[in-house]
Amino acid sequence: MQSVDVVVIGAGFAGLIASRELGRAGLEVLTLEARDRIGGRTWTDHRLGRDLEMGANWVHWVQPHVWAEMTRYSRGIVRSPRAEEASWHGADGTPRTGTLEEFMALIDEGQQLVVDDVREAMPRGVDPTNGAIRDLDRLSLQDRFDALDLDPEARAANESVWVGHVNAPLDQVGLSSALRWVAATGGHWQLMHEASATYRVVDGMRGFTDALAGDIPGEIRLNTTVISVTQNGAGSDAHAVVETADGARIRARRVISTLPVNAIAGIRFEPALPEVWRRQSTETVASQGTKVWLRAKGHLPRFFAYASQHHPLSVLKAEFYETDEQGDYTVLVAFGPDHTRIDLDDLAGVQAAVDAFRPGIEVTEVTAHDWMTDPLSRTTWMTHRPGQLTRDLAELQQPDGAVHFATTDNADLWGGFIDGAIESGLREARRVAEALLPH
Repeated sequence: MQSVDVVVIGAGFAGLIASRELGRAGLEVLTLEARDRIGGRTWTDHRLGRDLEMGANWVHWVQPHVWAEMTRYSRGIVRSPRAEEASWHGADGTPRTGTLEEFMALIDEGQQLVVDDVREAMPRGVDPTNGAIRDLDRLSLQDRFDALDLDPEARAANESVWVGHVNAPLDQVGLSSALRWVAATGGHWQLMHEASATYRVVDGMRGFTDALAGDIPGEIRLNTTVISVTQNGAGSDAHAVVETADGARIRARRVISTLPVNAIAGIRFEPALPEVWRRQSTETVASQGTKVWLRAKGHLPRFFAYASQHHPLSVLKAEFYETDEQGDYTVLVAFGPDHTRIDLDDLAGVQAAVDAFRPGIEVTEVTAHDWMTDPLSRTTWMTHRPGQLTRDLAELQQPDGAVHFATTDNADLWGGFIDGAIESGLREARRVAEALLPH
């Protein structure tokens, strides 16, 4: 049986950060990754004639943990194209078209009203469970909209914006998700919009994670699925045995699991996971949507478009322009609130979903990764259901004997983002180092 100081399960950002910190502290660390690649829910893949981000994409300098790592590894940023046109659905369900400025004027009042109490709800973005949120956490985003006296046109546009942010139907997402992201940007919803969907990493997430992995002293073992973690001993003899699908058994003084809440049940833990993990994993978090890349004929205008939360796709944007032997084409990115509503093998169905935004776009190819059916994720970006944040976050951050938990799902500041994954990896690496290297 192999023996190491620490086994890290998962080579996404949380796992890579934890492995780097502990390895550079002098501990022997083994990182086990079930996929054939590093990156977790970040994945740069070559499709539709260019490198595309199949998972997490955008970063911003107001995200302190990710920005520190980008500085460390000399990663630059590039702005997603600014839209020249905007489309959205009106109160009667039919499309409207205008300028970016006209759309922003339409949503301005509603966006502010949704989060108007953020400074009382979450006075400090780094402490998202303290404040009036303790009373408000029972509410869904839909509850908040239902309580606002918005003009029907403005309400339709505002709801469509938020369903794009939270990647799920609004009645299943806690108001806490909107409030904590705006709290992280000092209470300014406009800055939250920019921080969550504007700047990409130069050379993509693959270049970023490759640079990080190159800084890790220990081994990263790919194509290695962990099936069980068994804790043994007590006190100074406390340890865990990690078993993999290929029959390997590894003894470790500490284990760090980086699996998302929705996917952690794929590993058998002895003793069983703490009740908070079992409960939230059974409930699942709210995110259940999809991210889709599409190829369309011709050089389309720079635009963004919103449909409603009841459509298969709720957000559509022109991102890239390419040319090949077939001529000019535009690469579009779309998001939908429910991954079961869109069948990527049904091009006619995808075309109908796009027609709901802007008739006249001819889709010729579509590609995506279904993170919801991926057994290693079973979620897109984390958004809480009503009540989950204040009930569970603090407990989800606590180690269980020799087992620690690092995931963007249990981060304080930018939960659900790459920044949150890095935060959690740093947090658990520090705790493990303090336990194993008390000097």
